[in-house]
Amino acid sequence: MIVVDSQLIAALLLNNEKTDLAREVLRRDDEWIAPLLWRSEFRQLLAFYLRKKVLTLRQASLIMQEAESLMQGGQFEIPSLDILTVTEKYDCSAYAAEYIALAQEQGVPLVTMDKMYLRKFPAVTMNAESFISMKITQEQVHPEML
Repeated sequence: MIVVDSQLIAALLLNNEKTDLAREVLRRDDEWIAPLLWRSEFRQLLAFYLRKKVLTLRQASLIMQEAESLMQGGQFEIPSLDILTVTEKYDCSAYAAEYIALAQEQGVPLVTMDKMYLRKFPAVTMNAESFISMKITQEQVHPEML
């Protein structure tokens, strides 16, 4: 299980230069979780693409449905005290604190492509490339060797 942010979800579903990387992260670990906030952030990105005429309303709606299906059962409401505690401790936005608080609560990394998360929260975050490399190394170890 890993925490993912809306950027990683977007990379997976919007076919860009990071899509193959996001697909590999999903292949390595398909149990993705996120705070409910991911939905608003992802819709904001889809709205941007709608305004720029990159996507039609139908396309955006189908992509949102696919994202919701992917994240079904993996969406968490984070207690306000947890968010505010992270915000105070790390001097960050409440938006960032939601992802960090969830990762801390679940004891799993936030796998992200966002440089701010990686810089500000190195103990809790991991970039996609490192996550893939780590999972490859773990998969190469045979259980009988443990």
